[in-house]
Amino acid sequence: MRRRQSLLTDRRGAAAIEFAILAPVFFMVVFSMIGYGIYLSVSHAVQQLTADAARTAIAGLSSVERKQLAEKYVKVTTPEYAFLDGKAMTVAVQDDPKNPEQFTVSISYDASGLPIWQLYSFAMPDKVIRRFATIRVGGI
Repeated sequence: MRRRQSLLTDRRGAAAIEFAILAPVFFMVVFSMIGYGIYLSVSHAVQQLTADAARTAIAGLSSVERKQLAEKYVKVTTPEYAFLDGKAMTVAVQDDPKNPEQFTVSISYDASGLPIWQLYSFAMPDKVIRRFATIRVGGI
């Protein structure tokens, strides 16, 4: 009886048990925050690259030339961005069929090569990041 009373009132080791219970949840939250931070950084980089490629493509006189300019810009500029891999990127430049005075540059990035997918974390977003930018040809 005395031993049972001793076990119920003894507080030694309580911190270790609490840590063992809460540590996995804490580390999952931390790893998820790191993963989402990297993912949002890459997503922002893809959007910025898309907008800049669209601004570069405006100099093209035809849809073929605009596509070449956008693809060249993406190829040259991609190494400047930290988590981007040029081989995982697809660039598309299309004229708007409803409005001949504008065109759209779209980039699709396969983010499956990012290190965040190996983290032990909560559910992560889609592995393909798609962004676009639309530009008017000829001003207002």
